[in-house]
Amino acid sequence: MTNNIMIIIAFALYLGLMMYIGVYYYRKSNSIGDYILGGRQLGPWITALSAEASDMSGWMLMGVPGLAYSTGISGLWIAVGLTLGTWANWQFVSRRLRNHTEISNDSLTLPDFLKNRFHDQSHSVAVISALFILIFFLIYTSSGFVAGGKLFNTIFGLDYTVSLFITAGIVVFYTFLGGFLAVSWTDCIQGALMFFAIIAVPTTAAFALGGPVDTASLIAREFPQGLNIWGNESDPFKLFIGIISALGWGLGYFGQPHILVRFMAISDARELKKSMNIAMVWVILSLTAAVMVGLVGHVYLLPERLEGVQVETIYLVMTERLFSPFMAGLIWSAVLAAIMSTASAQLLVTASAISNDFYHNLIHPGASDKELVLVSRITVLLVAAIAIYMALDPDSYILTMVAYAWAGFGAAFGPAIVFSLFWKRMTRHGCIAGILVGGLTVLIWKQFGWLGLYEIIPGFIFSSIAIYVVSIMDKLPPRAVIRDYRAAEKKHSL
Repeated sequence: MTNNIMIIIAFALYLGLMMYIGVYYYRKSNSIGDYILGGRQLGPWITALSAEASDMSGWMLMGVPGLAYSTGISGLWIAVGLTLGTWANWQFVSRRLRNHTEISNDSLTLPDFLKNRFHDQSHSVAVISALFILIFFLIYTSSGFVAGGKLFNTIFGLDYTVSLFITAGIVVFYTFLGGFLAVSWTDCIQGALMFFAIIAVPTTAAFALGGPVDTASLIAREFPQGLNIWGNESDPFKLFIGIISALGWGLGYFGQPHILVRFMAISDARELKKSMNIAMVWVILSLTAAVMVGLVGHVYLLPERLEGVQVETIYLVMTERLFSPFMAGLIWSAVLAAIMSTASAQLLVTASAISNDFYHNLIHPGASDKELVLVSRITVLLVAAIAIYMALDPDSYILTMVAYAWAGFGAAFGPAIVFSLFWKRMTRHGCIAGILVGGLTVLIWKQFGWLGLYEIIPGFIFSSIAIYVVSIMDKLPPRAVIRDYRAAEKKHSL
């Protein structure tokens, strides 16, 4: 009982801070621009940490360690793909996107940017984009709620469904009230907490086993297949497909709305270089530590073994056995932080897409800022309700759900964003074709699982081909589109 009280106190301190931030920024989110993009007021540290916290959800603390626990160090291939993708996104996309969205009628969302980039008076680009955002974020958000359900179920023994509602309720509370600034500030705090927590667990476990050298010897003796970077696959073709699929995760970054929107919100595009350096240190150390949690955890728990979906609780189990109840509560809060940071960002982006890109464009073009903020908040509630329903199965694998949604966004929006920032010849029809082909390819490929290849790769390739072919066959973009593109490129070069 005493142990549970200490854990509850640690959780209460953390959750109280998150809710206070939501209430505080409720008063500062009066316009749709404030609610969706925070008035472009973010600094480099908040931009970096909020971007990475919203990126690395519960799957970094539960999904990746679970994969490494089962397969060993070969789980690093996903980490390598994610690290390369993170670097490319910051290096090539971040500053251009910040400048292009500002030139394109100060766009607030990705669908809004694509609509303004091509001067789309029909609103077809924005509406189609909003629909795909809704589809894939429902899957993505539900994966976060699954992680939350497993968290409270494992720690307190609560019923999984009750745990699910607790997680969703907390996330909805501060997202509903505070909007983008609340989400960004909470993400910044959560990013710092996640960073220290994911490093603390494998480091402490290694010293508990006698130190790094003794731990490495124990792994080599008890889990030798876990030290094979190529995994246990003997078929060369399947091995190749597996590695390509793992590295393919990096392609997803170019199309993740909840990450890209951070680039759009920084106050000064020149500060993005500093943000990139902060983000890369965070990503490299955090992902390496996540793999080490699984690898070290495999031998730390011996002779006990986790099976099935329980492998994704290895981080939680190790924390309980390594730390005092209060410290364990703080470290477990990092899992809740990871879940909430991503789920809140996804709810906000979905609400923004529905209110700004669907409702405002098609239903009520003359809607006031107050009305659009209200629609956004109602959307948060509705999307959360549907995501909860989708997350009711406790046997769902977090990493599998994330992979599906990640592929959907990467294939539907990644090529569209990259081409729109680097190719002035791209047309509105080419953009629509790329989004449709990329998104539908993922939906179809996922159902059939052809070649065992991760669906983001064919989706990204086919989407890029569709954009190029349709744009080349289409007539030249209007002069106004070319003028805006050149103005954004001029701003980028300053």
